[in-house]
Amino acid sequence: MQSSIQESLFRASARFMRRRWPLTLGISAAVLVPCFWHRHIEAGDLGSHIYNAWLAELVRRGQLPGLWIVPQWHNVAFDLLLSAFGKIFGWLWAEKLGVSVCVLIFFWGAFALASAAARRAPLFLTPVIAIISFGWTFQQGFINYYLAVGLAFFALAILWRGIGRERFAALAFVPLIFLAHPLGLMWLVGGAAYILVAERLQRYRIFLFSAAVLLVISIGLYVQHHYFVYRSSKPPYIFNGADQIVLYSRAYGLVAVGIFLFVLVALASEVRRRRTDPEFLKTGGILLQLYLILQCLVLVLPFGVYLPGYSAPLTFLPQRLTTLSAVLICGLLGLIRPRKWHSLAYAAAAVMFFSLLYRDTGIINNMEEQSDRLVANLPFGRRVLFTIPERGSRLKIGHFVDRSCIDHCFSYGNYEPSTGQFRLRAMPGNGAVMTQVPDVWRMEDGAYEVTSNDLPADEIYQCGEKGRQVCLRPLEAGEKNYRPLKIKGSPFDVGWPISVSSASTR
Repeated sequence: MQSSIQESLFRASARFMRRRWPLTLGISAAVLVPCFWHRHIEAGDLGSHIYNAWLAELVRRGQLPGLWIVPQWHNVAFDLLLSAFGKIFGWLWAEKLGVSVCVLIFFWGAFALASAAARRAPLFLTPVIAIISFGWTFQQGFINYYLAVGLAFFALAILWRGIGRERFAALAFVPLIFLAHPLGLMWLVGGAAYILVAERLQRYRIFLFSAAVLLVISIGLYVQHHYFVYRSSKPPYIFNGADQIVLYSRAYGLVAVGIFLFVLVALASEVRRRRTDPEFLKTGGILLQLYLILQCLVLVLPFGVYLPGYSAPLTFLPQRLTTLSAVLICGLLGLIRPRKWHSLAYAAAAVMFFSLLYRDTGIINNMEEQSDRLVANLPFGRRVLFTIPERGSRLKIGHFVDRSCIDHCFSYGNYEPSTGQFRLRAMPGNGAVMTQVPDVWRMEDGAYEVTSNDLPADEIYQCGEKGRQVCLRPLEAGEKNYRPLKIKGSPFDVGWPISVSSASTR
């Protein structure tokens, strides 16, 4: 997308696609490989998404009294996509196709923003953008948020480099972004406002930056003083963008540290060579300022906040922001004049990251296949609880049990209907799902006391020496739903010690 500063954004993009369409298709196919290398896509809450799409279909058929669907205009775009694909292709292919659409939107959205910053197509960055596309936010399964920010990246690129009426095209993304997740729309509004004002107030940019920092700090303090919040036990400085790469074990941390150090060296070297280049300093300054503003917000934003009208908090707020931070870093890297050693470093990082990811998601996929076999022998409609603790991992992996239950059983502790944040809601005593958020949390932590009203029910839990196996047992009234087992270490060998004792809500 080599174009002059005044050239139409859409004309330049069309020319790039016309000339490079085989390469574009090849890159897209390569990016989608992790969506197809196992039978199921292992990504935290993704299993819950698909399970609830199946429940919604049962509700529409009148087969689940006590559950209903509410009209909702946010946090549902991916769920609606799953339901549409599920009716046509079945749930397995609905998962593959729905996630593939979201991955391509995120990947090419991030690429579009980096291209807008650099005024050219930084193809040498595709390995890094691919890593971020399958980073923490994706692996946690926050797909609606993931889709929202991917769309927002496209809209930001249009607003930044569009000419005249071209910028109105960004408005077409607004309803889709809101339908996916409101936080994506907040990022679009805030990011676009800062970029457009900073482009025009070059001499007073320091005052604009100071005002923005003061604003985000004020927002963070307001939230802390006006809502019930709670913080992560981890220091906020670790949430800097590189944390998106740290997933199932310490090995990812080594990759993250290597990329982080490379970025520092590469950017410092480029600044030294181009310290008199006004265009480089202008664009790089805007991206760096946006990154620092986000980091200030990370410092003051709580881990979770209870919003009015919901039974569960909106959680993992600092971690979500680091998705944006990581893409802004890609924008900065896109300004660098590429050299062969840059491309080799990016490719090596991608090989290490995706090799680890293939191995670890393969472990989870094997656990899910065991779960599939266990529930296949249960009578239809049996209640199933799961206890798959985060053992040495930053990610929740237990929601694969939700997906196993499709067409077989009810995942009794699934959190979505109880939170009030999603389209599916449930009445007490419905027989298919818990309706109290504290009960869901205790179930996930293995501290839920089973009552006679919960029965008959079974539990799927980790077993085996390393916890790579899952077992099934019937539950009895009065017992806790989890019996501590002597499992040595993590299913993923050495882990990064972090845990969160609450349900993941989007």
